[in-house]
Amino acid sequence: MRLARIHHVAIICSDYERSKRFYTETLGLRVVQENYQPHRGSYKLDLALPDGGQIELFSIPGAPKRPSYPEAQGLRHVAFAVADVAVARDELLAAGVPAQELRVDPYTGRRFFFLSDPDDLPIELYEQTVTTVGPSHE
Repeated sequence: MRLARIHHVAIICSDYERSKRFYTETLGLRVVQENYQPHRGSYKLDLALPDGGQIELFSIPGAPKRPSYPEAQGLRHVAFAVADVAVARDELLAAGVPAQELRVDPYTGRRFFFLSDPDDLPIELYEQTVTTVGPSHE
């Protein structure tokens, strides 16, 4: 077996409409499909990334909060590649989204920063080069 790429990352949110706005309007992801699941009383929203990967956004009533930020066992954060992290950070700050300071990955020399989604899920924006998108520093 050989894995080709990440197909999707699933995220459970506490406020579906607020998170839907964040991922579509603030981060600019395209809606592929939206479904209501009456047996769960919840929504599932498929969002497309330009490279074909997807984010699945779920609303599950009564789901517990994330145990800690960000060092709980399990998925640590979601990282997206962008052409210029300084420009991306400025755009987010202008839209009223708090973002951490720019940092430099000591292993690759690429710049990155963290922000949080509406449920405090850590999101990293990592600068890609023109020719390749390398593995994360973690």
